[in-house]
Amino acid sequence: MSSTTNRSTTLRISFIGMMAAIIFVANYLRIPFMGTSLHLTNGLCALAGLLFGPAGGFLAAGIGSFLYDIVAGYGVESLITFVSKGAIGAIAAVIGYRSAHHETLGTKEQVTVVLASAVGAFAYVALYMLKTFIFGLTVKGLTLDATFVSMLSKLPGSVINAVFATIVSPVLFNALRPALKHTDLWEL
Repeated sequence: MSSTTNRSTTLRISFIGMMAAIIFVANYLRIPFMGTSLHLTNGLCALAGLLFGPAGGFLAAGIGSFLYDIVAGYGVESLITFVSKGAIGAIAAVIGYRSAHHETLGTKEQVTVVLASAVGAFAYVALYMLKTFIFGLTVKGLTLDATFVSMLSKLPGSVINAVFATIVSPVLFNALRPALKHTDLWEL
């Protein structure tokens, strides 16, 4: 391997690790809103996908969220969180990475970035509801009716956070893109 390739690989791993750390910290930042709390985490997970592509986005989103679950005492759920939060980054990347990295961002590319963020964030809502369903019936031993009540109680906050992520991710992406394009980091 050439020294340029080694440098690029090292920078990419470092940048993904830094994004994982940002996602970890973002889990602690919550804004009370309409009986729930808004957090930047899901928007940052989608942003990771837009910046790093499917694999890098999955890893940054999954690792940062996994580590939060471990530290916050949700160890049992940490692997599920790794996959479901990682999915936000991977899905956003599959849909929007190519458009996000066009030389110029026209209306079509901007719409694709927003759509990618939305699909990633709402896919997480579906995965979170599935986890709530499975945990309700198996781990918590709830009846089917009680499991559905649990899911319905969590759905509004999850949808609000998905909408928030759909707004936050493209805004942060457009704010960071010009600065990153002027560095070696954009081409990683």
